[in-house]
Order: sequence, then structure tokens, then C-alpha cells
Amino acid sequence: MGQEGRRLFLMTCIGGVAVVTAGAVAYPVISYLAPRKGKDNSASVSIPEKDLPPDGAKFFQYHGKAAVIVRKKDGSVTALSAVCTHLGCIVQWEAQKGQFICPCHGGQFSTDGKVLGGPPPKPLELLKVTVANGVITIG
Repeated sequence: MGQEGRRLFLMTCIGGVAVVTAGAVAYPVISYLAPRKGKDNSASVSIPEKDLPPDGAKFFQYHGKAAVIVRKKDGSVTALSAVCTHLGCIVQWEAQKGQFICPCHGGQFSTDGKVLGGPPPKPLELLKVTVANGVITIG
């Protein structure tokens, strides 16, 4: 094996290690941002009202997808899908701004799910919510 053959072998090995390393780094990031897949098809989800702080949000699973319930400044409660309508990333609650932000491309949503900015083409899906006897029921 000449010097060119050894160089080609070394470059191939380095390229293979780089591809494996890139995959090992990218997988956890993609898994974190992508919606969780599951088969939780329960008809409704109940959350104690005391678990939802004032001006706060609580994330949960609803029909196998990420969802969020938020208490607005006026005390009312709204439940939304937490899956961004742009590319399906999970939105995050920004308490200081009182809105949801998508970490993937900067989409912004109001507490009613309306698009405030960024690339999302439509609002977050609203979920049916009722509050009775200190229990919030979604679905």
C-alpha cells in the first residue's frame, strides 16, 4: 500500500467517525424538539386547578401529542396543542412575554394560540376545556 492508499484509508476512517459523531449529536436534539409519539387515546385529561400557577402554563400529553394549558391574566384557562404548525416542534412558554415561542424557527403564539410572528402558517389547535370543582378537564 503506497502513501496515497494510506491517505485515502485514513481520510475514509476520519469521515466515518465524523458521520457517526454528527449522528450521535443530532439525534438527542431532534428527539427533544420533535413531538412525542404515543398511543394515549384517552377521551379526556384532568388536571387539578391548583397545579396551574397564575399566569402560568402546564404541559401534558393529550391523544399521544404534546399539549399545554395556560392560565391567562384574567384568570381564564385555555388548552392548546403544543405542536407548532410550522414544522411540528414543541412550543415553549415564555412567562415574561406571556406567549409561546417555537425554538426551531422563532414562531410566536398568543395564549389563545394565534400567530404573533414568525413562519407558522396557522394558529395552534384549541382544545376543549372545562373547569369545575377545582378540576380542569381537557377533552
